[in-house]
Order: sequence, then structure tokens, then C-alpha cells
Amino acid sequence: MRYAFLPILFGLAACAQTPPDPAFELPPETVTSEPLPFFGDGYRGSGDPCRRIGENAYTNQFLDDAADFVGCPEDMEELAAFVSETGARPVGRTQGTVLFSVPRR
Repeated sequence: MRYAFLPILFGLAACAQTPPDPAFELPPETVTSEPLPFFGDGYRGSGDPCRRIGENAYTNQFLDDAADFVGCPEDMEELAAFVSETGARPVGRTQGTVLFSVPRR
């Protein structure tokens, strides 16, 4: 009789849903003739598809001294995971690249 509540508990647990991963919307595409000044060999690790972006006439509007400015290919399959893992905030999109402000921890 002590365990009579277990089926109820398991039933409630089965009904509970985990919240979906927070989705993000891609920012609108901006057209610029200014090439993105990528640097480095990959952001978070050598060979990663995302890369840091430096300053130029177009990118200076996104720069923040408390965050890394990073660009990832807009067709990268792991974009949502990148956002979730890094806390990145999409700030722009141009030339097939999503621009992110990634807070430094």
C-alpha cells in the first residue's frame, strides 16, 4: 500500500513535457559591398565554421567591448546549438553570414 502513489507519479511524469529549445529568428538580410573582415581559424576551436569578425565601416555598428563579434554561415546546421551553448545574440545577417554578439564570460 505504501507504493500505491507510484503509478500516479509515473503517469504525471509521462505527461510532463520538456520545453522546446529557445528558437531564434534570423535577422533580416542587409546588403553591403563592404567585405566582412574575418580573422582567426574558427570560433571556439580551430576549424569551426564560425569565425571572429573585425571592425570596418559596416561592422562597427555591432561591436561591443563586452562581447565577441562572430559570424557563422547562415546554412550551418548547428546554429541553434551555437546560440544555446554560447548565449550568442543574432544582430545581423549579410553575405550568407549570420552576425552574432557573443557575451564574454
